[in-house]
Amino acid sequence: MKTITDIKNEIESADMLERDIMIQKYRDDERAGVKKLLQKFVKEKEALQKEIARVETMKRYEMEHQSYQYICGIDEVGRGPLAGPVVAGAVILPKDACILYINDSKQLSEKKRELLYDEIMEKAIAVGIGIVSPSDIDEINILQATYEAMRIAISKLSVTPDLLLNDAVTIPKVTIKQVPIIKGDAKSVSIAAASIIAKVTRDRMMGEYHKLFPAFGFDHNKGYGSAAHIEALKRIGPSPIHRTSFITNFI
Repeated sequence: MKTITDIKNEIESADMLERDIMIQKYRDDERAGVKKLLQKFVKEKEALQKEIARVETMKRYEMEHQSYQYICGIDEVGRGPLAGPVVAGAVILPKDACILYINDSKQLSEKKRELLYDEIMEKAIAVGIGIVSPSDIDEINILQATYEAMRIAISKLSVTPDLLLNDAVTIPKVTIKQVPIIKGDAKSVSIAAASIIAKVTRDRMMGEYHKLFPAFGFDHNKGYGSAAHIEALKRIGPSPIHRTSFITNFI
């Protein structure tokens, strides 16, 4: 008779179809440890099926526009911070892509975002990133800077998209057909992917800026106005990456 550890290892090494067969194979084993083990694998399978179904619902807009060959999701991060750039992501995914646990980047842990970033970069047909500096934000205002970051991201794609799915906005000066979707980063896999690419890119940049300007805690606050950040701003004044137009109340 196989030990419980042997059964555990056997099931873990199998694919999902084989796991179903093995669960049936061992379901008459009366040992409490085996029953508990099988219950664990059944729950894992149910959770996986639920996640697959959730991701499929996030393909709704992509399916509605499936006649377009290259559908590109667009999103940005960094509108609200006192310091650092605004960053936009543009991502074209294969129509059959299945990226589990993809979601609005704000709903994900840093570790999960990093893992998904790598998976998106590996699976995507094309990825573009647009960055607009703090000085340009001050010059043209944050809304126009956001649009510019999005246009830059689109221009960096190696494939020209046929359709843009945007998180809430319509981008001026873009001739490609656009579909703005309110809270699109939680409703569209393409926009969610763009959200993750933009968020991870900007967070990594702010981590590097922290090494240059450690007093502001950019590694933690990412340039947003935390109490410690504002206190440092009042005490020592702005860094070269602060947005002058955003900090007039603090200096």
